[in-house]
Amino acid sequence: MVRLTILGSGSSGNCAVISTERTTLLLDAGLSAKQICLRLDACGFSLDMLDGILLTHEHQDHTGGIEVLSRKRQVPLFCTALTQETLASSLGFRKPPSWRLMSTGSAFEFQDLRIESFTVPHDAVDPVGFVIADEESRLGVLSDVGYVTNLIKDRLRNSDSLFIEANYDTQLLENDTKRPWATKQRISSRHGHLSNEQAAELVRDIAHPGLSHVVLGHLSDDCNDPVVAARYIRQALDSSGANDARVICAERHKPTPTIEIVRRRSSAGVSFCVASTDPAGQLALF
Repeated sequence: MVRLTILGSGSSGNCAVISTERTTLLLDAGLSAKQICLRLDACGFSLDMLDGILLTHEHQDHTGGIEVLSRKRQVPLFCTALTQETLASSLGFRKPPSWRLMSTGSAFEFQDLRIESFTVPHDAVDPVGFVIADEESRLGVLSDVGYVTNLIKDRLRNSDSLFIEANYDTQLLENDTKRPWATKQRISSRHGHLSNEQAAELVRDIAHPGLSHVVLGHLSDDCNDPVVAARYIRQALDSSGANDARVICAERHKPTPTIEIVRRRSSAGVSFCVASTDPAGQLALF
């Protein structure tokens, strides 16, 4: 089964662990290498366990720890050719990493995982989302994205769980006094980030009764509120008949408890359930 452990998610850095019984991958590496190692250890992982790093795009808050990590442990870096070219020229690797290039829109197999990438609109050279699956479960991943395309909906449809961006609340962003107008325009542009409303609209369009978790990431520290973001998603899920799905807001400064994604089949058809690794069953649920 696929497990998702978010080490940290926010404007200052994004990093998660995708794991199965056989495979452990980092999804982005935007925290410092020190923080990644500390949080891996806190969650029962280690740098030596890593089989690779999967990259959504080249921005600092998704790749800031890569250069140091690649010196500590030589693992494959999975990304598109344009992302690789940009990182190779900007990060100044002391030792060439082990690049594994993927074609946007194609799928590949790595150990017991099938990983499919798809293009997304964002102000990066070749940003992608992912569908990561094994024989038991299917996780949809949508990181930084300015607006939701039909392609995104098509690729994320039928996911057992979703890890998607909900960066800002429209009203909080408009009222923010620290950001200049140009920055606000970039954030809310068609190549910026998703608002709570946009994330909720996506969930409303693709939710199904078997959807188990919607994990919200990349929440702005001062232009969003986890309670508000979760309320938008909860309303979208309930209006779509996905009443049993849980909503989790990823933490910025500490790991979010691991979730296990399990697909369960019944004689009446296909149904789904997700078991939490947190003994108390508390995962910041709304």
